[in-house]
Amino acid sequence: MGGLHALGRHPRLAALLALVAGAALPLAFAPLGWWPLALLSPVVLFLLAAELPARAARWAAWCYGIGYFGAGVSWVYVSIHQFGGAPPLLAGLTTAAFVLALALFPVLLVESARRLARPGGAAHLWLALPAVWVALEWLRGWLFTGFPWLLLGYSQLDTPWVGWAPVFGVLGMSAWLALLAGGLACALRRPQSPRHWGVVAGLAVAFGVGGWALDREWTAPAGEPLRVAMVQGNMGQDIKWLPEYLVPTLERYRDRTLPHAGVADVVIWPETAVPAFLHQVDEDWLSPLADALRAQGTELVVGLPVYASDRDAIYNSLVAFGETRQAYHKHHLVPFGEYVPLRDWLGGTLDVLGAPLADFTRGPRPVPLTVQGQPVGVAICYEVVYGATIARLARESRWLVNVSNDAWFGQSLAPHQHLQKARWRAREVERPMVRATNTGISAFIDHDGGVAERLPRLALADAAQPVQGRDGLTPYARWLNGPVVGLVLLVMAGLAGWRWWRRPG
Repeated sequence: MGGLHALGRHPRLAALLALVAGAALPLAFAPLGWWPLALLSPVVLFLLAAELPARAARWAAWCYGIGYFGAGVSWVYVSIHQFGGAPPLLAGLTTAAFVLALALFPVLLVESARRLARPGGAAHLWLALPAVWVALEWLRGWLFTGFPWLLLGYSQLDTPWVGWAPVFGVLGMSAWLALLAGGLACALRRPQSPRHWGVVAGLAVAFGVGGWALDREWTAPAGEPLRVAMVQGNMGQDIKWLPEYLVPTLERYRDRTLPHAGVADVVIWPETAVPAFLHQVDEDWLSPLADALRAQGTELVVGLPVYASDRDAIYNSLVAFGETRQAYHKHHLVPFGEYVPLRDWLGGTLDVLGAPLADFTRGPRPVPLTVQGQPVGVAICYEVVYGATIARLARESRWLVNVSNDAWFGQSLAPHQHLQKARWRAREVERPMVRATNTGISAFIDHDGGVAERLPRLALADAAQPVQGRDGLTPYARWLNGPVVGLVLLVMAGLAGWRWWRRPG
């Protein structure tokens, strides 16, 4: 590791190496799925944190974060400029500011680990860096409403050791990868020490064998399978909300729905499939269509905005037209996409970033809808990235629905990353999921996270599949993130206590 140590005299070269390593990490996720990079990329950061002086290590960590998030969330620019209407310069500056802020997390990682253990020591690489990595992923999942995007564990969805997913969730998978990365970094710093290589090999075997052994079914089929259809309307975001396209949109969805009448038990339309308030299209369009479908045994579930006049509130909703009408109002709203934080102070100043002129209102905590007599957990768009939320919902649900309008992401990486997270949620809780989107990627996801069928992106399409509901709880659905976060915080507290105990004087 003499070469890495020499980088301390060349901080710009170290920063460049960190930037490249960080930019490589998003390649571990969908659509490419080069999952070994989820182990190798953190190894580079850990080695730099161990070898470089404090200031150079912080600078390298920031460059790592710029590469990591700059490549991984570049789709933010597409949303703000191409579909939000912000000028290119403002969209670029906003995206850059977002990336630079996220890049502070690796800096916090390196600095916190340095304070917990002596840099370069076994405790620093084996314990401090892995523990703080996972703690920061957990923090990023809820701080400022949360941005749990590109968590390390997501990369392992299609690997043989995904059996860990329903036990400890995505944070547990991140913990395994971070621990292996720390051990590998420690072994690389001491290549002549067979002890470190032996421990790394043992952990790798335990990781693989454990994932294989845990790859079992924790839940069981329940009730009769339902035949579920979905319609992908493929209305471009640039025309979706234009008044002249309202009737063509309704006609498109109606015409794609009617062939499923009497054949499917349920037909699902995506998030804001109807670009109008419920009360504006209910009497002339939705109620007549729902009544006609229900007469043949088919229920309709529609994504559209709902205006509640008694509260003067606008909701992003999913409405089920069954024997009794039910509605789920989105609970976890996206800042600047669905509302402007501190609007009372800022007014319309930030609407240029794509925020709505009238904010959506946060709905109550999610509860299942009843569809054809079965409890169904619903998540609208971004809500599917919150593992604990979906797990709580799955406790009372037999299957899941995720509706989204990923047209905001254009041809970027985001629709693929979004689908990967939805698949992970299904695997964590072992519930099948129907994912209906406006422009793709729409998919029927099995309870093991596999894709039974997916519709082509940017195409008008529909499909139907049998969906078998399930009962029972996975360990993750019972425990949520408690065991992983508790262990990580315990390790960090132990390291901090030991260092305090050993301090001079």
